[in-house]
Amino acid sequence: MNVLKLIYRFYILLKPQYGFNIIAIMFRMVGFIFEFIQYKRLKRNDHFVISFFDWYPCLTDKTESTPLDPVYFYQDTWAAKKIFEMKPNHHYDVGSSAKTIGIISQFVPTTMVDIRPVELKLDNLYFTKGSITALPFEDNSIESISSLCVVEHIGLGRYGDPLDQFGSEKAISELVRVTKPGGHIYFTVPVESQNKTYFNGYRSFTNDFLILNFNQCDLVEQKFICGSSLVDSYDIKSNNGIGLFMFRKI
Repeated sequence: MNVLKLIYRFYILLKPQYGFNIIAIMFRMVGFIFEFIQYKRLKRNDHFVISFFDWYPCLTDKTESTPLDPVYFYQDTWAAKKIFEMKPNHHYDVGSSAKTIGIISQFVPTTMVDIRPVELKLDNLYFTKGSITALPFEDNSIESISSLCVVEHIGLGRYGDPLDQFGSEKAISELVRVTKPGGHIYFTVPVESQNKTYFNGYRSFTNDFLILNFNQCDLVEQKFICGSSLVDSYDIKSNNGIGLFMFRKI
């Protein structure tokens, strides 16, 4: 049974790291076994049991720098900073990273809206089941709302939502509808030199198209993630990036 448990653990751990690249796994495992032998030869710490059957190989973590996704790193910290600065009485989010919204909720009472329930519980974090194309809120009722790298996916079926070629426009319209005059919308999507659909992954948008769809709002701030940098202006020639937008409803 111990051997079967070990094999299963190896499968669960190594498949996300290497897929089915057996050669890469075997190459890294040689180093892993050598380190295990070295570790066993060190002065023994009798407070801990160490056994071959408890191996837990993490073979891709030896990197020279901390691995980070620049999109989520920049957009989430940008949105959190803006929300903390504005100090709304209550913040709402539609579909963004649950980890980020969970942290924000510890500083500002926050309601998450998603088509998929969130099972974990935190003080000051509330959940409402709903679709971004039909938000369960009255017109002009919300002071502060965010949707970070969500709208580009709407209507493409990726997350089990209905197919709809106008899904992104409908989602933006709903965000604007529920925001009260003077309220703020924090919004991020991929930007390019023309609107494109990468079915069924995501859409990308031009700046002009986004501003047009938020025509009931003033643009307070915009920034762009280009590669590994957060910048104030977007080089359209680079033809890829993420736009970060803070709007105020008129």
